[in-house]
Amino acid sequence: MNFDYSETQAMIAESARDFAEKYIRPHIMEWDESQKFPVSLFKKMGKMGFMGVLVPEELGGSGLGYHEYIAVVEEISKVDPSIGLSIAAHNSLCTNHILTFGNEEQKKKWIPKLATGEHIGAWGLTEHSTGSDAGGMNTTAVKDGDDWIVNGSKNFITHGISGEIAVVIVRTGEKGDSRGMTAFVFEKGMPGFTSGKKANKLGMRASETAELFFDNCRVPDANRLGEVGEGFIQSMKILDGGRISIGALSLGIAKGAYEAALKYSKERHQFGKAISEFQAIAFKLADMATEIEASELLLHKAAFLKNNNHNMTVSGAMSKMYASEVCVKVSNEALQIHGGYGYTKDYPVEKFYRDSKLCTIGEGTTEIQKLVISRNILKD
Repeated sequence: MNFDYSETQAMIAESARDFAEKYIRPHIMEWDESQKFPVSLFKKMGKMGFMGVLVPEELGGSGLGYHEYIAVVEEISKVDPSIGLSIAAHNSLCTNHILTFGNEEQKKKWIPKLATGEHIGAWGLTEHSTGSDAGGMNTTAVKDGDDWIVNGSKNFITHGISGEIAVVIVRTGEKGDSRGMTAFVFEKGMPGFTSGKKANKLGMRASETAELFFDNCRVPDANRLGEVGEGFIQSMKILDGGRISIGALSLGIAKGAYEAALKYSKERHQFGKAISEFQAIAFKLADMATEIEASELLLHKAAFLKNNNHNMTVSGAMSKMYASEVCVKVSNEALQIHGGYGYTKDYPVEKFYRDSKLCTIGEGTTEIQKLVISRNILKD
């Protein structure tokens, strides 16, 4: 086991850190309060290689692995989790789905523009009536010659308005059948394919979340990813890796909130000394630091397994579940350490607190992670 970042990993982390300080930090509250999704920023990140971290160089990507990917998402999220969330969704869901299950022609058509940030990607599984119960989806596709006719809607879709490319899973068989769903690539401008309203959210407000609508939308069979009926199975495999993304996002939030609390505790004086000298505060910081360390180790174990093509379903679920719960706890404690000031928008912990909760919900709730873990450890 090697717990040191390689030279490349350290360089990637520093690059992401510097980028976030220069291009993101000055606009955090402006984007949050206006709920602006800064498309131009993602074009800049494309030039830095952050939009195609896991994509091979021959397809326009950075050709890196999951340890480097964690570093990018973590460093960006320490500054603004909204931007970290969008990087995670673009890389691990839309882009990775095409990269993993697309044929060579499909990869060459869509991946280079996604990897360089020319196009922003979306991914659609969730619907209004189906959250964790994806098998009960109502959006359907019916074969019509060389095309499919799609009707229905998707909800809570990251980049649902701004995304030029969307990988969407729809029902092509019986409801509830795990082999009754198929994945297709939809392109902005297709007749019958439109976006709905943007969600007005508690946190992650600079990351765009919206509905997708399909009204007799005709999609060519050439846009189908993999075989008919494989969509749900593909999605579960994509979400395995996606849990590393949300774990990295959670780790960034936890570190950002912890570092803010640590700094404040040394500067804030009460009763003639820094509040960090009071055991109640020092013990909070000790717990926070320990749980962050545990989160990081779980994440990099999952990344190691993923990089080496080992089964990482349980490891990914554990790392996502633990890191997401820790980031909520750490953000809460960081706000508590700040006292009344933490409840104002003048200090960063207020935003970390609001942003953190999404991590226990998105890409599989904490309860779903426990279901995945328990089913696997109870197998004969």
